[in-house]
Amino acid sequence: MALPPKKKSGYVPGGRRLPMKPGEGEFNINMQIRAKEVRLIAEGIEPGVFSIQRALEIADEQELDLVEISPNAEPPVCKVIDYKKFLFERRKKAKEAKSNQIKQDIKEIRFGPNTDDHDFDFKLKHGEEFLKEGHKVKAYVFFKGRSIVYKERGEVLLLQFAQKLAELGKVDMLPKLEGKKMTLIMSPKPKK
Repeated sequence: MALPPKKKSGYVPGGRRLPMKPGEGEFNINMQIRAKEVRLIAEGIEPGVFSIQRALEIADEQELDLVEISPNAEPPVCKVIDYKKFLFERRKKAKEAKSNQIKQDIKEIRFGPNTDDHDFDFKLKHGEEFLKEGHKVKAYVFFKGRSIVYKERGEVLLLQFAQKLAELGKVDMLPKLEGKKMTLIMSPKPKK
């Protein structure tokens, strides 16, 4: 049994695409275009203003679709293209742009007011890794019970932390006491 020949895009002979479901297309195509004249962009044809009937005939001759690209222009801009392929490429570009966006998480590093040098260095390495990966770092000193009297130690600790990470990140918020937490926020420096 032979397979039927493949149709090119959503083209239907006679240039009249079957009606689409509401909300299926974000662009007006073929018979959905309501303008009397359109500025036409097509391969092999000089761009210019054509009547809608002539534009549909040109699309028909090339067995492609007439797509209204810029409906708010005067007259509206239409392009003769394969509509399915056009939508596929738009989705592909949008997906690519989304994947290229950097998602920034906030990583937290907790200190005590009496953190010794070894623990400080250990947490400093974590801070370096987080900034290199492009994450924000929220370093805080948590004061338990009566240790709140050592606020200065906490502030010195956070400023020392920020100073050691100065070449990888910049300080967004200087140490600030909120309740029993003193917080410092750093974000990574843009890569050159």
